[in-house]
Amino acid sequence: MKHFCGLFVVFGMVAAMGVGYAAELPPRESYQRPADIPSPPSNPLTIEKVALGKTLFFDPRLSRDGDMSCATCHSPNLRWSDGRVLPLKADGVPNARRTPTVLNSAWLHALMWDGRAATLESQALLPITTAHEMNFEMPLLLERLKGVAGYQPLFTQAYGDAEITQKRVTQALASFQRTLVSNTAPFDRWIAGDEKAISENAKRGFALFEGKANCVSCHQSWRFTLDDFHDIGLESADPGRGAKVPSQLAALMNHTFKTPSLRDLPKNGPFMHDGSMHTLEEVIKHYEQGGVQRESLSKEMTAFELTDAERAYLIDFIHTLDGGPLEVELPHLPE
Repeated sequence: MKHFCGLFVVFGMVAAMGVGYAAELPPRESYQRPADIPSPPSNPLTIEKVALGKTLFFDPRLSRDGDMSCATCHSPNLRWSDGRVLPLKADGVPNARRTPTVLNSAWLHALMWDGRAATLESQALLPITTAHEMNFEMPLLLERLKGVAGYQPLFTQAYGDAEITQKRVTQALASFQRTLVSNTAPFDRWIAGDEKAISENAKRGFALFEGKANCVSCHQSWRFTLDDFHDIGLESADPGRGAKVPSQLAALMNHTFKTPSLRDLPKNGPFMHDGSMHTLEEVIKHYEQGGVQRESLSKEMTAFELTDAERAYLIDFIHTLDGGPLEVELPHLPE
């Protein structure tokens, strides 16, 4: 098998990822892109596993009705989300949430809006088996895949034999998703030393981001998130992570959701876990107002005020985090 050692040389990545802390401004090097894609020892990245995972990701036969693939809700043309306020088949389902992007998911240590999956491998199982998504029992899916002769050589290339198991399916899907990494953005070139890579207004926006607006308290690292959970005061009955923690912690964790990355945001939203906002200006004004006051509200949610010009600077900066869509060649689905 060909190992993915040094894969980021191809992507032109630089430097190792630093660590930032909410109590102080993160060091500038913490914004630099990492040199390699991480993968767990139990599932090292290989070209063959990625190829299999890519095929599975785009195959609608992973759903019960054969009409929905992973790519239905995580489309390359929609920044690896679906552009919807609520995902397909979510109508009438309590606590339905906007589909998050799978870009840069190799670095996540908590997945889904409420953090209920700890790894990409465990996350891969959830949409397949969830009733309001792909709605398929895994044993039935495995039998279906075993009946597709074209999958046998793909599994053999990835694992050494043609056996099709739940573990192998989820490992392959996770491996493909780990290779979905944001393109180099203007901000990356600026951090690397190119002063002309972003505008002076965007630089003013970055100063606001780290200063007056205090976005940096939650949006750090090269992905612009700490992957932690916050109640940002949205008018929503969804308990978020509060439903996934012990009862004695629920009051403090109610309405908390994982902080999303600011890289490669969809052009016109929707934004927030519930898809309730559609412009960056609307998002920023929500933070300025401080959100709904309640026990679980994040201590970082303190009202402040920006001028129209400052708000525009901040938006200009956020736009520098956009590296453009990934070019991905669609796989040939086996017959």
